[in-house]
Amino acid sequence: MVENKPAVVVLDYGSGNLRSAVRAMERAGAEVTLTSDPDDAMAADGLLVPGVGAFEACMRGLRAIRGERIIARRLSGGRPVLGICVGMQILFERGIEHGVETEGCGEWPGRVERLQAPIVPHMGWNTVEPPAGTRLFAGIEEERFYFVHSYGVRDWVLETNDRTPDSHRPLVTWAEHGGDRFVAAVENGPLWATQFHPEKSGDAGAQLLRNWVSSLVQ
Repeated sequence: MVENKPAVVVLDYGSGNLRSAVRAMERAGAEVTLTSDPDDAMAADGLLVPGVGAFEACMRGLRAIRGERIIARRLSGGRPVLGICVGMQILFERGIEHGVETEGCGEWPGRVERLQAPIVPHMGWNTVEPPAGTRLFAGIEEERFYFVHSYGVRDWVLETNDRTPDSHRPLVTWAEHGGDRFVAAVENGPLWATQFHPEKSGDAGAQLLRNWVSSLVQ
């Protein structure tokens, strides 16, 4: 556990079982507040953006509290944000569900679309493929994590070049379900996110959240 507890806000925009996210962050060593207040969200050491359900519904709820502006303002100041499940998906440019296309936060290019697998939803425990240099998966690179989703980002389109500083090179973790590969997590400067649910992933998920909380005090 971290000696000096960092302050984490779990952003309340009406999405999902927020109490489980709060409890998981408290167990990870954070001082947690559940709120939609923009001043509190901006002042916190870390901002957790949860999300379950449909992309369009989550974006509607997020926009109702101007959550996309809170996320953008934090990131422009280099202040950490962690997205979970649909809270990761809405960070991309757009989502397409049942023929409906919805604009996302646009922090990363790319689209969220239905998985091309024989069995959907993808529900259960799955290994992931973290890249070298990961901090989010430090010590848990070989573990399994719990997924519940029918949609994901199947192509990573953010380009870098040889002159891009290492600190600005996104670290993308992949997973596979039914022969279809999708983005399972991203570490990109102050913006980290997971498609799976760390709060439902047992000891491995708890360690992942501790890794993030520990990064807030460095």
